[in-house]
Amino acid sequence: MTSEDIEAIERATLAAVAPHTVEEFDGWLLPFDHGTVGRAKSAVPLRHEAPRDAAGLLAAIEARYAYQGLPAAFRMADLPCFDALRGALLERNYQRGKPTLTQTSDLRSLVALAPEVPADVDTTPDAGWASVFLGEGFDPVDGASRVQALSRAAGTLFGSVREDGRTVAAGALALSHGWASLHGMRTQQSARGRGLAGRVMAGLAQAALALGYERVFLQVEAGNAPAQALYRRAGFLTQWTYEYWTADRVA
Repeated sequence: MTSEDIEAIERATLAAVAPHTVEEFDGWLLPFDHGTVGRAKSAVPLRHEAPRDAAGLLAAIEARYAYQGLPAAFRMADLPCFDALRGALLERNYQRGKPTLTQTSDLRSLVALAPEVPADVDTTPDAGWASVFLGEGFDPVDGASRVQALSRAAGTLFGSVREDGRTVAAGALALSHGWASLHGMRTQQSARGRGLAGRVMAGLAQAALALGYERVFLQVEAGNAPAQALYRRAGFLTQWTYEYWTADRVA
């Protein structure tokens, strides 16, 4: 990945999760949000480069979050260039957790998952799409927060698989900064194991290709083996791994 690709992906990530406020400071994006989405409230570097003054940068970012009435949190790639910053965070008793993979693929590989039966795609979410996030097995508070974040983002497509008037699988594809980004993949518990997530991805990818997009990325937790297996079938490859650093672990 080029430096330009990394920056575009990080900007597109925040555009997709739509924090209430975003500041740019010394090569970092500082999103401020009171929801449950970690990416929407964690400072992230735009380039994988060592900061000139790790301790000074950390103190300045903490001050910006304090001004917003929020605890500071950081989202950083697990790379040697951030060793000094990680050391400064440890000195301040931050905790690290939730390792997450940033992966990329080509939208045509997603279409190949279900070329004959893609999901329906809309430019605005309906109540059925939102209901999948609130179904059995999902945290209702987190689900509601994610629905709100994805729904208010500009330039997002919403995929739904509907059966007998009920939405049983859903997902979103945000379009920004030259990239499509996959978010919020959910399938009702009673409908799992039938390839519905592949249909959602195929439908969203077809729509994005028609709009001139070709590249796609996502973020998936390192411990989510079933999701990773699906994404491997769609040609996704890991570009870097990041972790969250916070005084209280980000959900």
